[in-house]
Amino acid sequence: MIRQLSKEDKDFPVGLRQVEPQVKQLFYQGEWERGWFKKCVAVVGARRMTDYGVRVVAKLIPVLVEAGVKIVSGFMYGVDQAAHKETLASGGKTIAVLGWGIDWQMADDDLVLAHEIIDKGGLVMSEWENQAPALWTFPQRNRIVAGLAEAVVVIEAGEKSGSLITVEWAKKLGKKVLAVPGPITSKMSIGTNQLIKSSEAVMVRSGEEILEELGWGKNSIKYRVVSIKYKKYNKASQILKLLENEALTVDQIVRQVGKGAAEVGAELSLLVLKGEVEEKEGKYYLV
Repeated sequence: MIRQLSKEDKDFPVGLRQVEPQVKQLFYQGEWERGWFKKCVAVVGARRMTDYGVRVVAKLIPVLVEAGVKIVSGFMYGVDQAAHKETLASGGKTIAVLGWGIDWQMADDDLVLAHEIIDKGGLVMSEWENQAPALWTFPQRNRIVAGLAEAVVVIEAGEKSGSLITVEWAKKLGKKVLAVPGPITSKMSIGTNQLIKSSEAVMVRSGEEILEELGWGKNSIKYRVVSIKYKKYNKASQILKLLENEALTVDQIVRQVGKGAAEVGAELSLLVLKGEVEEKEGKYYLV
């Protein structure tokens, strides 16, 4: 069932009352609860996410969910839908903000995900009822994503990524912007690395760092360190086992593990971010 909430309603999100152009109403599916957005973080990023982005999402989201954080994103393929799916897999609630009208026909896969979000206690919403997706609707959607969240976390963004529009909205609304650094060789990390370099975003490398930045300190909760999905890249990792014996170059690791250079590079980058591995003079060492 599609429901409507107007700006005059007392339950209308406070974070959207200051957005310009105004959000006059929201159409939504799911059970609306008071306080829905008190502990809500937007996770956004590239549509053409890389394997590195997949692993970062799998590392960060479970920690946030364990801390009671709700995840809002824009429901597009790539980082958006990965964030929605990881939240659901971790037992959390997620809010999908559509770039088209809520009654507009979705692709089959999108419809399955939307139903799962609703069935597991989340929300699917739009400011339009029957609007077709268009170039202008997605930037407008981004202002809602930024307005609903207490902070925006960017995971992978190209130089001209639409996620940077969400960042601009977040800055206008006085929301904190956080970004995960990425490999300097990846086009999908140009935007995030530039946000950090220019001090437009605070660098974060873990879910715990996100919680610390937002004042939701780890002393008050018990964390799940990593998701089951991520564990296969952690202590049991072929790479970590290899590095237990000696320091190796990327080429040496690629030859021994039988994986592609891009996949090995992504895993090494994530291990470096996690502080388990460090690189010196072209070789990787266990920390």
